[in-house]
Amino acid sequence: MSIIMTGGGTGGHLTIIKAVKERLVNKSLIYVGSTQGQDKFWFEEDTQFKQTYFLSTRGVVNQRILGKVKSLWMLAKATVDAYFILKKHNAKVVFCVGGFSAAPTSIAAILARIPLVIHEQNAIIGSLNHRLLKYAKAFISSYDSQSPIKSYPIKEEFFAKAKVRDKIKSIIFLGGSQGAKAINDLAISLAPWLHSQNIKIIHQAGEKNIKAVAAQYDKLGIKAEVFGFTTKMPDMMASADFAIARSGASTLWELSANGLPTIFIPYPYAAGDHQYHNAQFLVEQNLAWVMREKNIDIEEIKNIILNLDDIRAKSRKLLKSIDKDGSQKIASLLTKIATQG
Repeated sequence: MSIIMTGGGTGGHLTIIKAVKERLVNKSLIYVGSTQGQDKFWFEEDTQFKQTYFLSTRGVVNQRILGKVKSLWMLAKATVDAYFILKKHNAKVVFCVGGFSAAPTSIAAILARIPLVIHEQNAIIGSLNHRLLKYAKAFISSYDSQSPIKSYPIKEEFFAKAKVRDKIKSIIFLGGSQGAKAINDLAISLAPWLHSQNIKIIHQAGEKNIKAVAAQYDKLGIKAEVFGFTTKMPDMMASADFAIARSGASTLWELSANGLPTIFIPYPYAAGDHQYHNAQFLVEQNLAWVMREKNIDIEEIKNIILNLDDIRAKSRKLLKSIDKDGSQKIASLLTKIATQG
């Protein structure tokens, strides 16, 4: 009897699987992902999975006609492979976090009449999850009032290091491990003013941009901690008092769990503009700020950073906005379905 976990392509999806699987101790876990994207990097050597499979798939969206045909053919073949994987491991439930990696196994689960549990990370439902929704045994979303579980699955470390921010001694810029040019440019533009305010700069510039961004700080004569990918994000966030970041779901909820006040600058080309809607979900509760990339206002950012009363109030409210039991609740649901159907 196995619990099958599927989905990925990007770290935002895979973070959910990682957080939930760590709560499924002593369970027979199987991961089915794709040869494309980050799946193999994250889980190929993960010993908590009894077995991992990486099928030849790729996204269908944004492909030209011949590309779509090839992608659909790959999907059909991978779905057949996934069907036999589910049967081989006597799968009792499939946990889907979306992304093109999830398509074959999720479709195979429907064909095999195996319960499908979907987790949607974003405020706008992804195209695959939207198509699978009516077949799901359970649909989980922190933005959906009808969701059986509303707590986002965040690693406990982000909660353990949480605190109320009542002064700004350091700021962290988060553009993701690949970086974000708009955030990199903004950080450099703000750097002289931040330096004049004795605010330390921590900057996730992206793996490919570390040297170039570090050189820009050196040219300004400003010391900054510049990095790309890190496994120590809970520590990085905990060391900061304010953030300017993209609003991918995992980053947004990790910042919330840590109580870190944030100006979100959504990636403008995200599918369905979901990063903007993720951030807007917090803005509507007076928990954050959001600026469109094309409308970045440096003077407004300075005013926000200087308004310590507002920062303190938002930090306190953020600590109450998310419970730390999201991963455990999802793990318990999966276990219940696996044993009871």
